[in-house]
Amino acid sequence: MTPVIFHTATTLNGFLADDQDSLDWLFATPGADEAESDFSAFLETVGVLVMGSTTYEWVVDHEDLSSHPEKWTEIYGDRATWVFTTRDLPRIAGANIRFARGDVAPQWPAIRTAAAERAVWIVGGGDLAGQFADAGLLTEIRLSVAPATLPSGRPLLPRRIGPDRLRLESMSRAGQFAELRYSVRPA
Repeated sequence: MTPVIFHTATTLNGFLADDQDSLDWLFATPGADEAESDFSAFLETVGVLVMGSTTYEWVVDHEDLSSHPEKWTEIYGDRATWVFTTRDLPRIAGANIRFARGDVAPQWPAIRTAAAERAVWIVGGGDLAGQFADAGLLTEIRLSVAPATLPSGRPLLPRRIGPDRLRLESMSRAGQFAELRYSVRPA
């Protein structure tokens, strides 16, 4: 089975980003560099990236990819990327990006094939990860819990996934982050 992993950072009270879709809270967290040290090892296991339009736009803006499209492959390599969106978004020159509309299930066969026995990384957001969970495709949640709270923002996973479906597999510390890894059983 192709692993489908929602690997993300969250605040203590369960937000991925603030109301303006900013991750400034994350990068202001002491020890963020230490928490990122394992990321390259994780990325080596990934065959496909999946993200929503808001995440994609944040990456494009944050990395200034419109002016420096070569940064995409420096960060993500030549991995195929699916961006689920209801809007027309700018393409990044040289990046293997496919824009998709609608439900994740019809896209799954092509995503699984492109992953070629490697993992599918749901980069964000939480609602997209929830759609994969609803379709019975999400197999793992990896959370880096930061010592920060936000009064409101983008929720981690706006779905009800009961404790009968989640199993804590491991926990560790990386800088100021608590790293939690849960396996997810299909509904």
